[in-house]
Amino acid sequence: MTSTKATLLAEKSLKGVISEEAVAKNAVHNGDKRVLLSRLPSVDVVLKQLADLIVQCGHQQVADAVRAELASRRDVIAGGAADSSLVATATEDIVTAVNTALAVKNQSSLLAVFNLTGTVLHTNLGRAILPPQALQAVICVASSSSNLEFDLTSGKRGDRDSHIEALVCELTGAEAATAVNNNAAAVLLVLNTLALTKEVPVSRGELVEIGGSFRIPEVMQRSGCTLVEIGATNRTHLGDYEQAITESTALLMKVHTSNYRIEGFTKNVAECDLAELAHKYKLPLVVDLGSGSLINFKALGLPDEPTVAEVISNGVDVVTFSGDKLLGGPQCGIIAGRKELIDQIRRNPLKRALRLDKMTLAALAEVLKLYRNPATLIQELPTLRHLTRLLTDIREQAQRILPALAKALPPIYAVSIVDCFSQIGSGALPVATIASVALSITSEQTEDVDIRRLADLFRGLPQPVIARIHKGALLLDLRCLDNETAFVAQLNSLAEKFQ
Repeated sequence: MTSTKATLLAEKSLKGVISEEAVAKNAVHNGDKRVLLSRLPSVDVVLKQLADLIVQCGHQQVADAVRAELASRRDVIAGGAADSSLVATATEDIVTAVNTALAVKNQSSLLAVFNLTGTVLHTNLGRAILPPQALQAVICVASSSSNLEFDLTSGKRGDRDSHIEALVCELTGAEAATAVNNNAAAVLLVLNTLALTKEVPVSRGELVEIGGSFRIPEVMQRSGCTLVEIGATNRTHLGDYEQAITESTALLMKVHTSNYRIEGFTKNVAECDLAELAHKYKLPLVVDLGSGSLINFKALGLPDEPTVAEVISNGVDVVTFSGDKLLGGPQCGIIAGRKELIDQIRRNPLKRALRLDKMTLAALAEVLKLYRNPATLIQELPTLRHLTRLLTDIREQAQRILPALAKALPPIYAVSIVDCFSQIGSGALPVATIASVALSITSEQTEDVDIRRLADLFRGLPQPVIARIHKGALLLDLRCLDNETAFVAQLNSLAEKFQ
């Protein structure tokens, strides 16, 4: 068919004599790409159909998206591929494609997910969930000017630590407190202030590696002090510390091994004994507590963990701990202890580089206030509510969800309720587990690829579901599932992915 005939076909198509599909197929079959290219609308024509999107996203962004979409379709046609006749040239198709492209482009990369991994404080999933009081406080200070560093009584410049210091002292028994952006920063700041260019003895059994391959020795090196390794991996004695003390020693340091345990033939020095030794040589004792619990976990039926108040009562001069682990607050590192030492730390120029922003301070203050009322703390604070959730409650939830989940899956999958174990996570109580209940999904074909595909589909839901694969099954540990209604509601979206 000649070019002229192709053009005539195109004209007849516009008059409804023959179908657009016939025109496209004939054009491609005869190697005439000009007909398909000519049917693509101009940028201006498409933009006229996108007025609402332009208001929402701006003219430049929408125009660029239209040009990119048209260019993509031209490339397919120009390539002469066998399926180039399938390229939609109607303005409506291009408008739809542009809307979809910009929706994807402008979607936030940071999303809320369902944490059904069985790890309550999952580092990769943001650790502690904040309570409503903290969220409201964040909105309040973020949407308005605030007295972040302004003293409303005197009308003069204030100190941002004032919003949390009294609370920390009240709950821990410390004389003073400050806070920075995480616990690694807290350790860095303490050592840089109190031990710059000097020596710090630390037991070999406490030279831990924390999240992201950051290691205590490396943090110490960056702080400007010199690490003096003492004792053995499994056994360190008080005499090892004393033998390491010289004129160059700045302080003694103990690191709580919150992310692993050494068992068997072991020995470590009690904080009260170490404090006595440090004070004998007029040295401060610093303890990096890591997880930083403020309440007696054993009384809640959970594995025992030392509290900040207990550490300080043992004579420790400075203690550092995380805000987003067992404490259940926002990401931060809290430094508490003797006022004289905290004041020195606060004056360090690095403090400004590591300081907390107004939103974190607002959230932290509200979380700390919850600890004033132990009677309501467990229900008010999501971390403690998840850790202490009754097994019967989780099992009943699993029974409610199972029918809807089974209905959303193809016949090759089988769903059952199984007993499992949750873990606290984020390096807190690493060898301790908590009995829990999960929905177990297996493939009747016992194909690993089926389970992995299903895990991928769960992650692709409007609110992604993060589960874990264990022994050929996809386990949905329900310990942390607060919003059951939202989870069940989007199972229809899961079913649609199989159609």
